[in-house]
Amino acid sequence: MLAKRLIPCLDVADGRVKKGINFVHLTDVGDPVAIAAAYQQQGADELVFLDISATNEQRQTMVDLVEQVSAQVFMPLTIGGGISSVADMQRLLKAGADKIAINSAAVANPKLIQAGAEKFGNQCIVVAIDVAWDDRRHDYRVYTHGGQQATDLTALTWAQRAVQLGAGELLVTSMDRDGTKTGFDLRLYQQLGAVVSVPIIASGGAGTLVDFVKVFDQSPVDGALAASVFHYGELTIAQVKQALKVKGVVVR
Repeated sequence: MLAKRLIPCLDVADGRVKKGINFVHLTDVGDPVAIAAAYQQQGADELVFLDISATNEQRQTMVDLVEQVSAQVFMPLTIGGGISSVADMQRLLKAGADKIAINSAAVANPKLIQAGAEKFGNQCIVVAIDVAWDDRRHDYRVYTHGGQQATDLTALTWAQRAVQLGAGELLVTSMDRDGTKTGFDLRLYQQLGAVVSVPIIASGGAGTLVDFVKVFDQSPVDGALAASVFHYGELTIAQVKQALKVKGVVVR
């Protein structure tokens, strides 16, 4: 059995780590380089670094900041935000990224997934999917542009398509749970796990040790991503890993 991964997420805007609730009401958390180094010391398995304003501001992800973070961090680093071409991917991988996360650009141009996978390998391409429950459709709807634009895609359909095109991993965020600390959306990840075979990272809703235990025990996800509980010191990586070990979950 592959060990489950704990993955802090750094949402960055204007060169600072931010955190909000339901993708809005962002507050400043601190310097991304210092925070990344702290997670290195805590024993995080991976780090996700998202430039959350790049797409809406129509600019590229800050390569210089990626270089600074990668100089401090020696665990796998996934970078996303404002990536719209294979050339963008190459710049970030050269700057120190291990994996590239694409979201809005992948929805607008699905062939970008295939092009990235063919150039760098499936293991380098993470398709990030932001979803919210749609009561009218009784399904999860996909959103782009930092959760600001609704699409006609459903989570399951888009996840399957992304994997067919070459995505090696899916980072799926429940916008309904984001920043709420009410627990991961287990139904969402159970449904996704039934239709795709690539690793799934659960994101949105982590608030307690029990939440981490439940998402690994009751859904097929390979990793759990969190921000608020780690950024504000409410939980440490070590505490979560110990709780998972006690429940028989294999961790690194």
